[in-house]
Amino acid sequence: MNRPNPAIVSEAGARSLPRWVLLLVCAAYLLPGQFGRDAWRHADLTALGFMSSLAEGRSNWWNPLLGGLPTPDGALLPYWLGALGIKVMPFLEPALAARLPFIAVLAGVLALTWYAALHLARTDAAQPVSFAFGGEATSRDYARALADAAVLALMASLGLLQLGHETTPELIQLLGVALWLFALASAPHQPHRAQGLVVLSLLLLALSGSAQFAQLLGLGGLLVCQFSRLPAARQLRVGLLLGLALGAVVATALGAWRLRLQWPAAGSLLQLVLWFSWPSLALAAWTWWRWRGFLTYRHVSVPTVLALTAMLTCVAMGGSDRALLLALPALAVLASFALPTLNRSLSAMVDWFSLFFFSFGVLYVWLYYLAMHTESLPRMTRSLTRLLSSEFQAPFDALALAAAAMGTLAWLALVRWRTSRQRAALWRSLVLPAGGTVVIWLLVMTLWLPAANYARSNQPLLSSLRNALPTSLNCIAAPEQNLSLVATLEALGRWPVKADASLATTPCEWAVKVVSLERAQEVPAGWKLETLLTRPAERGARYQVLRRIATR
Repeated sequence: MNRPNPAIVSEAGARSLPRWVLLLVCAAYLLPGQFGRDAWRHADLTALGFMSSLAEGRSNWWNPLLGGLPTPDGALLPYWLGALGIKVMPFLEPALAARLPFIAVLAGVLALTWYAALHLARTDAAQPVSFAFGGEATSRDYARALADAAVLALMASLGLLQLGHETTPELIQLLGVALWLFALASAPHQPHRAQGLVVLSLLLLALSGSAQFAQLLGLGGLLVCQFSRLPAARQLRVGLLLGLALGAVVATALGAWRLRLQWPAAGSLLQLVLWFSWPSLALAAWTWWRWRGFLTYRHVSVPTVLALTAMLTCVAMGGSDRALLLALPALAVLASFALPTLNRSLSAMVDWFSLFFFSFGVLYVWLYYLAMHTESLPRMTRSLTRLLSSEFQAPFDALALAAAAMGTLAWLALVRWRTSRQRAALWRSLVLPAGGTVVIWLLVMTLWLPAANYARSNQPLLSSLRNALPTSLNCIAAPEQNLSLVATLEALGRWPVKADASLATTPCEWAVKVVSLERAQEVPAGWKLETLLTRPAERGARYQVLRRIATR
């Protein structure tokens, strides 16, 4: 027997967030960190390496190579997208040209999450309780208010901040799961379009290095549709079966199946899940409890299947944050359905935590900014020198300072608004978490951007390598090195690189290796250590520049 509907919403509570405010917040979330920086180490720089290889014709579009090595994830579509950006916009820096299409991808994720929540909130089971004498929220206003809340919850998710602003396959995977969520949510209202969209969502996942996850998600969708009470939703099984078949064919043809099973450490996994999905997971747990009599209804079951599939994949992959990323749109939608059932004490707890946490974060960013440019905070200045290097001098940027000041004033105005008597709107409990996340990101990507770019890019290392290597050489060997180093040499340095042959068999006369500090003086047989380089902000590693010993 179903429990009573827990959602009690008045007409005043279902007012939507003004469109201009929502669009402004989304722009403040999307744009900072996209301009004025290099590709950052590891995944972001590795992706740029494959994209540049395709755009500049160093490898085949069906088999992207970096230094002779194939992609580690079997993805194609993300690298195609970035490579097209580089080819279409040759007047821009390659890192920026590759990044621009991914801004549109992240915007698409936000939009699809909004529409998915809108359609799910329109279902009969999700509607709030009718009042005896009227005054309850209308279906349209209620759905729009929850859709606004879902977008705020997604932007408030701490795990989306950095990964959402990279040019990596995971962002295309995120678009795929958001499209799957929207397709299943809209199936009863737009059945024909939903059929095509669900096929496209599974193909996006298969082409972006997540073929196994696409199969699991397709099976989960079949389970939801099989037991749906709505005929239009049950018909979506056709699209899901077609998507599963096409995804399997594409993954097999491209050799995109990748098994990366690893058992995670329980403590680190718990820590990852808690901070990565805050506050969406906490509110989603409240939704599962308060709507426990409606777990088989679409507004709960559809996002739950996606969230659980992604979280189980995260566990199976050893606590991968990039797998957990795929749960965030579903958790955001579930979080929105917690808001009509929150009592005042829980709402106040979220508000006060967000107020203190993000206010402290704003103060922290500003203090370290002062330490970069003045001598008034010597302890902070010394810690920055240890973290970066004494050579780094932060440039003064008046435009960045003005943007940061406006963001800080906006945060203070938001705090004042929320601590006044603004208690009616459903989305009020997510205003401070989302606003605080956006402001912190804005401040870091304006005030701290030069320092962050210096610490996380490989440009300082590249400058040292250019001084250490001759102007003309046949190739550089980089066997068994991380792909971001290979991308630094090939995509940024423009050197021909061979990373697919050992030092004993490579035809190259020069080689670059990264080694631990303890093994810095160990040199492979047949090679001579020419230079030992240090990368700023990486104290425990050294970069060996090796030259082959001439044999007579």
